[in-house]
Amino acid sequence: MFTGIICDTGEIVRALDEGGLRRVLIRTGFDVSKIDMGASIACDGCCLTVVEKVDDCFAVDVSNETLSKTTLGDWVEGTEVNLERSLKMGDEMGGHIVTGHVDAVATLEELTKDGGSYRLVFSVPETLAHYLAPKGSVALAGISLTVNEVDGNSFGVNIIPHTWEVTSIHGWKTGDKVNLEVDMLARYVARILGKEAA
Repeated sequence: MFTGIICDTGEIVRALDEGGLRRVLIRTGFDVSKIDMGASIACDGCCLTVVEKVDDCFAVDVSNETLSKTTLGDWVEGTEVNLERSLKMGDEMGGHIVTGHVDAVATLEELTKDGGSYRLVFSVPETLAHYLAPKGSVALAGISLTVNEVDGNSFGVNIIPHTWEVTSIHGWKTGDKVNLEVDMLARYVARILGKEAA
């Protein structure tokens, strides 16, 4: 379980296909000696398991299923990724409840400067549009964000300078794909109302 508050931006050191899995080595500012083998780390919003530690890096294995449903298949050497370690009992809940289970890939349609901040508009698959609501929460590449407005299968968010600087957002451009996780509460409400995604 995560909160969508990014603690570090890592860098892909290598990504190799090995025996039906892709093993990815990620350089991090985390103290790797304090990361347990088998620990869960959200990498661009996708919950992955630490399977190896090398110097200031940790490795994760990514299945074909995950590659097909996320942006992880696009990772190459030098790619910047948002990282968050899993919650511990008593940690501050600064964002919203994020599971690290990516629902779909969203596309960045617009990016404009808005005073001192940035306004971004994304499109999502039609089947997920009803999970989005103004002032609701969404996780994009693991970042907890508040939805400003919704128009059909598009929605907008506003990015303050701090978030712009400490996450990978500063490198995004229109047309980029990012991992999307809808708010868990929205998913349960939709299920109660019989409006789950097909």
